[in-house]
Amino acid sequence: MGKVYTGASTSIDGYVSGPEFSGFDKLFAWYEAGDVAFTVPTGSMTFHLTPASAAYFGGLIQTTGALVVGRKLYDFTNGWGGQHPLGVHTVVLTHRPLEDNEHFTFVTGGIEEAIAVAQKHAGDRVVGLNSGEVARQAIDAGLVDEIYLDLVPVILGGGTPFFAPGKGYELEGPLSVVESTSVTHLRYKVKYGADAQGGTAAADLRGGVRGS
Repeated sequence: MGKVYTGASTSIDGYVSGPEFSGFDKLFAWYEAGDVAFTVPTGSMTFHLTPASAAYFGGLIQTTGALVVGRKLYDFTNGWGGQHPLGVHTVVLTHRPLEDNEHFTFVTGGIEEAIAVAQKHAGDRVVGLNSGEVARQAIDAGLVDEIYLDLVPVILGGGTPFFAPGKGYELEGPLSVVESTSVTHLRYKVKYGADAQGGTAAADLRGGVRGS
C-alpha cells in the first residue's frame, strides 16, 4: 500500500491558524501568488500559482489516491458540496456517522480503521490526512510516513499549532525543498522509536498494524 502523509500551510512559528481562527489570508496567499491558472480535478476551484508551486501541488495531487479528514472539517465545508475538490474518495473519522456514498465513507472505529479504509480506496497511491486532530492521532499511532509543510514567511504569535503542544517528533530531511513566492514547500520523513536512533523497529510495527 501507498504511504501516508499529512501537511498544511504553517507560519514560521508553527501555526495553521492565528488567534480566533485568523491569519488564513496570509497562510494561503501563495495560492494566488503567481500566473499559472491551476484548476483542481473536480473543476470546483482555480488557483493562480507560481510555476514552482504549480509543479509541487500538481505532483502531490497526482500521487494522492484517498483522504482522511475529521467530521469538523467535513461540516465546516458542508461536505464540499458532495465531493472533495481533489476528486478522490474521502474517509471521514467521526462519532456521528452519515450514510456512506460513492465519494465519502464515515468511520467510527478510530484512526487506524480510517487509514486502512482509505488505503483500500487509494491502492498504490498515497493517503493524505488533514492537519489537526486527525493528523496528531495518526502520528501518535506511528502511521504517518511523511509530513509536507508549506512554510509561509509570517509570524502569527499564537493560535492553532500544527503539532500538538508538549509532543516531540523527530523528522528526517528535508527530503525535498521547493522555493516559491510567499512560501517554501518542505517534505520530511517522520522517524519513530528505534528509527529515530537509526533502527527499523517502528517500520516493522507500522507494517504489522497495516497488515492486521
